[in-house]
Amino acid sequence: MVNRSLPTDAELAILRVLWRRGPSTVREVHEDLRPVQGTGYTTVLKLMQIMAQKGLVERDEAGKSHVYRAMIPEEQAQRGLVHELVEKAFGGSASRLVLRALSSERASREELAEIRALLDDIERKKSK
Repeated sequence: MVNRSLPTDAELAILRVLWRRGPSTVREVHEDLRPVQGTGYTTVLKLMQIMAQKGLVERDEAGKSHVYRAMIPEEQAQRGLVHELVEKAFGGSASRLVLRALSSERASREELAEIRALLDDIERKKSK
């Protein structure tokens, strides 16, 4: 049985590499992470093995080097993490999360336009 729990910070870093690069070997993921996180090869290997057990990645064992690919889309992981954050830190209130995010970080004009468009779209869908 697959346990699709939310990814840890270390697992999320690996998933980001796989989302950006596509299917990759442990060595390729390690080379990508090493300059930023200083993570050792065996640590990356073990994490990716655990992630396969959790259903976060899939391992293709056909070739000499095993190739891993992400089993969850980036958006799905983000939705899960945001949902957990909203529940834990904001008592289930998405508006409190958005208000806190906008009050603590300076949003660009482009980001504000995206937010307005998203809100307009939500309003249109609810009024139907």
